[in-house]
Amino acid sequence: MRLTPIFAAVLTAVAAFATAAVAQERRVPNAGELRLSYAPVVQRVAPAVVNVYAAKTVQQVRNPLFDDPIFRRFFGAPGGPGGQNQVQRSLGSGVIADASGLVVTNVHVIEGADEIKVSLADKREFEATVVLKDPRTDLAVLRLKDPREKFPFLDFANSDALEVGDIVLAIGNPFGVGQTVTHGIVSALARTQVGISDYQFFIQTDAAINPGNSGGALVDLTGKLVGVNTAIFSRSGGSQGVGFAIPANMVQVVLASAKSGGSAVKRPWLGAKLQAVTPEIADSMSLKRPAGALIASIAGNSPAAQAGLKAGDVIISVDGQPVDDPNAFDYRFATRPLGGSAKLGALRAGKEVVVSIALQTAPETPRDELIIRSRSPFSGAKVANLSPALADELQVQNADNGVVIVDVDNGSYASNLGFQRGDVIEEVNGEKIAKTRDLERVSKTPSPGWRINIIRGGQKISAVFNG
Repeated sequence: MRLTPIFAAVLTAVAAFATAAVAQERRVPNAGELRLSYAPVVQRVAPAVVNVYAAKTVQQVRNPLFDDPIFRRFFGAPGGPGGQNQVQRSLGSGVIADASGLVVTNVHVIEGADEIKVSLADKREFEATVVLKDPRTDLAVLRLKDPREKFPFLDFANSDALEVGDIVLAIGNPFGVGQTVTHGIVSALARTQVGISDYQFFIQTDAAINPGNSGGALVDLTGKLVGVNTAIFSRSGGSQGVGFAIPANMVQVVLASAKSGGSAVKRPWLGAKLQAVTPEIADSMSLKRPAGALIASIAGNSPAAQAGLKAGDVIISVDGQPVDDPNAFDYRFATRPLGGSAKLGALRAGKEVVVSIALQTAPETPRDELIIRSRSPFSGAKVANLSPALADELQVQNADNGVVIVDVDNGSYASNLGFQRGDVIEEVNGEKIAKTRDLERVSKTPSPGWRINIIRGGQKISAVFNG
């Protein structure tokens, strides 16, 4: 029997519907289809992620009411002279980065600690000492006190190979509940406006990161370390899906300095001041877009000067990797190994030039650090002789020599008057200050008033204080 075209079409539609119905039939999946899991990665990584416990003793100011016997009688306040000591504790995470027991964590986790203990995933605890602290990256390296032990550790991935959308796992100790694993993706790369350290070039992830995760591991699906979790963006204090990690390539630089026995991280020195390229600057220079790092000035006999860079050049790449702003340049340049050279791409008068720059550290001179104790506006300030190395470390602008404040005691006279780390002291009562001993001598000279010239943030400031 011959089918009409319409009847044939109906049969075809019915058959297709029946096939689709069979394909969509609900069924219990077999065991093999349920075995997709991150468990193998976690099992390899977890033993090398640790909990870090830091404690410091602070003296509490004694309330004068405690000296009143009637107050003590009715309220049970403690007696005795002076203030009372109180132990403050902080909790964070860390990553074992070497079989000898070197642990990487954040500076803010162990800052000011008198005692540091590290707890492994298997519940064993070890005392730890600080090998190196690098506030510029917020990274610290600890050493576990057990020379006989061979510790599990994580290998490093090339964090520059990460791409947005890659799956990552975050491991740490959020809220002190114990080792916890979360997963997510790389949400963004090269975040430079986070504002938590000098080197701003963070990996952003939506893997849940909470207080206590600081210093913990961010790993890829091969189990390699791609970053150290450092901060979250949150309005509530809990995870809102915006976490930041320091890239593994920067972590390796800090770790290498610790392994070499250095007390500070050594990095390549450019010898130039950089500024962001604004839309207005881009228009004035006929640039296609506002990107790159504009050279504002160059120090004499610096690597930048020797390479032939000039003020007004816009650096757009380091060894072929793009540079969108000064923070991106700082990261790219700081993660280059010392001793060799790097190729910098720059725009000059509308044309691209490539220069080779030596990767060497900034010149260092004896810092001769001292704390001003005499009665003066500088009382409580720690000062040092400024050198190109210290100027680079403190991000001092428009000054390469003189005396700089490297620290100020809380509650000191200098602190109360507003002096800050990085202030360069140029002149006191009409006398030029060339070295720390000059400032110490001038500070010991009684004066009814103090006329002080400093450089702060590249700007000269004059101030007058009563004696």
